[in-house]
Amino acid sequence: MPGRRAQGARGNGPHARPRAQAPQGGRRIVTADPPTESPVPETYAFECSHDIVIDAPPAAGFDYVTNPRSWPEWIAVSQQVDCADRPLGAGETFREKWFSREEIELAWTVLQAERPRRWVARTQAAFLWPIEVQYDFTAEGAGTRYRRTVRNPARPKPPTEAMIARIDAEAATALANIKARVESRQARAG
Repeated sequence: MPGRRAQGARGNGPHARPRAQAPQGGRRIVTADPPTESPVPETYAFECSHDIVIDAPPAAGFDYVTNPRSWPEWIAVSQQVDCADRPLGAGETFREKWFSREEIELAWTVLQAERPRRWVARTQAAFLWPIEVQYDFTAEGAGTRYRRTVRNPARPKPPTEAMIARIDAEAATALANIKARVESRQARAG
């Protein structure tokens, strides 16, 4: 079963001082005192991670999910991705059309690509401000533990419990889709 880890933080921009609170509902909540410097719009940081074990080597999972053209196959809201049909490297960019409540176009930049361990990309969304995804691949027995982390370091408002539940449900479906597709491709290849 996919694992999950989420945390949130509240503060005023990059000068906020974090203060940990007791775990609540399976996630660690972090709050921050407001800074004493110049006024900055209040923002809320949010991070969640979900993971699953895939019966394939790390490179197989890496090559599949770091090719953004595969995203519409496993992410329900991803409708179209414009980029080369291959894993993307650091510095490369791509565009993604999302549809949740309305169509949104996101411009992504790959920040880090360390095959087959880690891949990080970032976009700027008007409704959520910056969004960063990090994919980590760790060999586990004959397979791979794949962890997908989504960070939203400066949201204009905190996510509600209903939003977090929807994120968790969508992530569980996405990870199950990734697992099925990577394992099927691996079986055909080998």
